Amino acid sequence: MDVTSTKTYYYDLPEELIAQVPAEPRDSSRLLVYNRKTKQIEHKIFRDIIDYLKPNDVLVINNTKVLPARLYGIKEESGAKIEVLLLKRKDLTTWEVLTKPAKRAKIGAIIKFSDELSCKVLSDLGDGGKEVEFIFDGVFENILSKVGNVPLPPYIKNGLKSLKRYNTVYSKFDGSSAAPTAGLHFTTELLEKIKQKGVKIVEVLLHVGLGTFRPVSEDNILNHKMHTEHFEVTKESADIINEAKKNGNRIIAVGTTTVRTLESATNEDGILIPQVNDTSIFIYPGVKFKMVDAIITNFHLPESTLIMLVSAFCGVEETLKMYNIAVKEKYRFFSFGDATFLY
Repeated sequence: MDVTSTKTYYYDLPEELIAQVPAEPRDSSRLLVYNRKTKQIEHKIFRDIIDYLKPNDVLVINNTKVLPARLYGIKEESGAKIEVLLLKRKDLTTWEVLTKPAKRAKIGAIIKFSDELSCKVLSDLGDGGKEVEFIFDGVFENILSKVGNVPLPPYIKNGLKSLKRYNTVYSKFDGSSAAPTAGLHFTTELLEKIKQKGVKIVEVLLHVGLGTFRPVSEDNILNHKMHTEHFEVTKESADIINEAKKNGNRIIAVGTTTVRTLESATNEDGILIPQVNDTSIFIYPGVKFKMVDAIITNFHLPESTLIMLVSAFCGVEETLKMYNIAVKEKYRFFSFGDATFLY
């Protein structure tokens, strides 16, 4: 098996298994549990996750908040319609964005979204990416909450009325253009029960970019260029995690965004270093995990960097076997789909 070939990470997914709406309540989604030592699979409900957590485990969550990041505007000169998706904030007014159709968003173009908000295209970043300067009077986030739309992935066809359901119950800091979807399964009540069991819950931050979900277009995965994402690890969080690791307790990452944060910020000696930084880490089979002992994550797209990350953790053959079982058992896939616990 060639682990560097993108085709290796393909699996056949019937379209009807792509979840179009989130489970209600949040913790009622299904949970596939995979034990890496025994290779045993169990089929549970997400709220059963508590049975697999032990006192003194550290559950690490990503407290990013999804912005209403999809904007529909009109080019001032021609009246042409242009869609702009916020990706990464550079400073108070400048953002990296994705435009569609990109050829209409030429350098110097002014795109108007409302009487309160416009942007000017500053540079072309390639692949539809642009650097733009937003023009507004007031608080950007307040204007965005009125003008922006929920930035759902293209495979979700029905839309979503409330941004609240596309955010975790513990989301705090605005900045993501997509949800850290593994966290969507947690309720406040479930988190409280987990705490009462003696599990420490620790927060980190990574603002999720859309590159996360894109299939790899290169034939050889080593030629794939990863997107960069902003992350933050506080001293308080690093101290708790490092102490737990030193004492032999498990570090459980909620979501691949948390995995990427922890693995990016951990040095070669296995120590998590507090920092504010950007990461373009690419975790694929052969890459060793320095910090993470278990992962809670959803089912990911074929040939995506995320299924490669899971394959690095569980092994390629085991991952594909697990995914094919999930298809057979009619689990729900992707952002609003069911979850896995890999340990």
